[in-house]
Amino acid sequence: DGEERSALAVVRSLGRAGYSVYVCASAASSLAGASRYARAEAAVASPLIDPDRFLHGVHELTRRWRISVLIPISEAALRAVLPARDRFDRVTVPFPSAETFRVVSDKACLLSIAHGLGIPTPTQRMLAQPDECPDDGGGLAYPVVIKPSKSVAAGTNGAFKTSVQYAADREELARRLARLPAGAFPVLLQRRVVGPGIGIFVLRWKQDVLGVFAHRRIREKPPAGGVSVYRESLLPDPGLVQRSVNLLEHLDWQGVAMVEYKVDEATGEPCLMEINGRFWGSLQLAIDAGVDFPRLLVQAALGEAPMPVLEGRPGTRSRWLWGDVDHLITRLRRSAAQLDLPPNAVTRLRAVLEFFMIRRRDCTEVLRFSDMRPFLRETRMWIRAALGKQGPSSAHDTPEHAESTRQR
Repeated sequence: DGEERSALAVVRSLGRAGYSVYVCASAASSLAGASRYARAEAAVASPLIDPDRFLHGVHELTRRWRISVLIPISEAALRAVLPARDRFDRVTVPFPSAETFRVVSDKACLLSIAHGLGIPTPTQRMLAQPDECPDDGGGLAYPVVIKPSKSVAAGTNGAFKTSVQYAADREELARRLARLPAGAFPVLLQRRVVGPGIGIFVLRWKQDVLGVFAHRRIREKPPAGGVSVYRESLLPDPGLVQRSVNLLEHLDWQGVAMVEYKVDEATGEPCLMEINGRFWGSLQLAIDAGVDFPRLLVQAALGEAPMPVLEGRPGTRSRWLWGDVDHLITRLRRSAAQLDLPPNAVTRLRAVLEFFMIRRRDCTEVLRFSDMRPFLRETRMWIRAALGKQGPSSAHDTPEHAESTRQR
């Protein structure tokens, strides 16, 4: 998954720690593969389009490079690797079982489990097929959130990524449901929770919690919700941490996980949105703030006993530069109504002013002067994509780069 920004963060972290790191991706040249810390990079088939060929290619590379620890980054790669981990002799895959990962990746299943444990979740209704479109919005006030239960779903020509949509009324709801492919169902209709998004990031290994981190989202792409492009580290809320750890313990989770909440501004109550059972797009912020999840994970996977790091430095901010540029251009080109922004969204003028505000403790995510090639490679890809699509778009603008494809 070398095309992922989180893969780049993993490569930089482990390379600086002295490990020999190798990268594979769906293309011969990838973001993480450009790093000075990558010993080599290679192309394999896409885990979405051809998971069997992907597995074969990765297996051959682990033998050629004598790999000890294999770290899939995307959900698609994990869906392919975890059921076949027995094929990788003497290779540790530091993630939970395939069945546990399947449960966590199914939002309907996960939220049902969380509700049974007393964890607040959004009011919702599940639709098994498009013709179940309710006349009353499923008892929810419009606008409603249309959220496929799975971020990666099976299609006729391989798997595909799903995304979150909104519907302002019954007609729009019926139209959007009718356009969804059959594999996107079941679909959750959820009450839109307006408020800040909080991520609780946890590394659990065996019975121990080895890493905890928290951040808040400041700007996202698309602006109504998706990939975070500017965010800030927080001191983890003890109540949310305990709630998250309890849920992961109930699931017998092993490895890293992002437990995502949205704080309802009307009630002040955090609602669980979902869990991403993999490294997240804003991983570099956690590392910059002092919680080096990749290093802790590999040390644990190799049988060492790393010292737990249970909070990062608060106030550290991280910016994905090209994603933030996309955010700004989208805000300038489209109205708040067109973007489904909540009523408290900042004005266009304020968006411009905030984009150019530079804080002393700001870090850039991809751009690092000590390791410039990834940024140069990303810039070329961004320009090509912008020219080819007649508009700004990052070469990495997919749900796999999001911490999630959640509601906003």
